[in-house]
Amino acid sequence: MAQTWTLLIVEDNPDDIELTLLAFEQTGLRENVVIARDGVEAINYLFADNPVLNSLPALILLDLQLPRINGLEVLRLIRSHARTQLLPIVILTTSHEESDRLQGYSLGCNSYIRKPVDFDQFVNVIQQLGMYWLVLNSPPPLTQ
Repeated sequence: MAQTWTLLIVEDNPDDIELTLLAFEQTGLRENVVIARDGVEAINYLFADNPVLNSLPALILLDLQLPRINGLEVLRLIRSHARTQLLPIVILTTSHEESDRLQGYSLGCNSYIRKPVDFDQFVNVIQQLGMYWLVLNSPPPLTQ
């Protein structure tokens, strides 16, 4: 039986969402993708009392510039709870600020990737990211 997983994309830019989904589709890794369009939606998804939503994602792609709760605060909240503290989190952002990168790693992100502006480069980065984190990587065992 094939392994099933969920990918949580926390992104407010519709164009970036579409490109990310397209890249995952081209790699064959599109199943079970959940989109949170701001930090509140991401937190609600991860900490919902609804049993249908209680399974944790295998990977979170997290933008930093989000409405309502920014990405660094989302990361802080995720890392502060035992249930979610080991989730693989890749910050995928346009920010070139060293302070964002330093704070992201200080708060426990697993990787920090700047979004390429070029379409082909963006698709290539997303495909490589998906293959590594969802196929090659052995994540820590998570308690549900």
